[in-house]
Amino acid sequence: MLKVDLNCDLGESFGRYKLGLDEEIIPLISSANVACGFHASDPVVMQKTIKMAKKSDIQVGAHPGFLDLMGFGRRNMDISTEEAKAYVKYQLGALYAFCKGENMEIQHVKPHGALYNMAGKNYDLAKAICEAIYEFDKNIILLGLSGSQLIKAGEDTGLRVAREVFADRAYEDDGSLRARSKEGAVITDENIAIDRVVKMVKENKVTSYSGKEIEIYADSICVHGDGVKALEFVKKIRERLISEGIEILPLKEIV
Repeated sequence: MLKVDLNCDLGESFGRYKLGLDEEIIPLISSANVACGFHASDPVVMQKTIKMAKKSDIQVGAHPGFLDLMGFGRRNMDISTEEAKAYVKYQLGALYAFCKGENMEIQHVKPHGALYNMAGKNYDLAKAICEAIYEFDKNIILLGLSGSQLIKAGEDTGLRVAREVFADRAYEDDGSLRARSKEGAVITDENIAIDRVVKMVKENKVTSYSGKEIEIYADSICVHGDGVKALEFVKKIRERLISEGIEILPLKEIV
């Protein structure tokens, strides 16, 4: 039976500002990527998110990003590999405090936004992120873009790696995500997005923005928890996967 993880970026509210539909989304997924205070979130939000994940019996992972609350971690930053390593360790430590308090483990790490995209193409940056994870806990799974330098660095470092695909994002011919600043970067038609996901899981293929068929492997599907149609989209993608005979499991039961 085919197996796949459903992950979602969560815990991204900050202070009085609420972002996403965390309470509604959490029961429908198998793994949560929890913001760690750099690109989004705060200590109260982190604690609340971990408690919700525990209540719904789903696995949690750290979602470290650039120190960029104003830009939501989506702006490229010029940092050294030493800084990248320290940033990831710092955020891992922050999330670990809340996980330990609830007797939960950190299942995985998935970098956020610009850090994720840059590490997908920059091996040295990716290696620094992976070394930070390995030195913190070598049993933590690295979640990264399928076919990226981040996955290669994770394998070279000795981490368990999980390859991620995106339900609602367009791909370039090289397998990278189409930049949000470009036309067609986000797929808004739910039916098209869901059909693409099933094809990625069952056939290991996706059609790029230019129309090229590219190879891709899906251990985990990212579904976004914000937006007015997010909840309905997550419900539909879950129902479709089950109807196609694809089992939804957390990462630690897949890789």
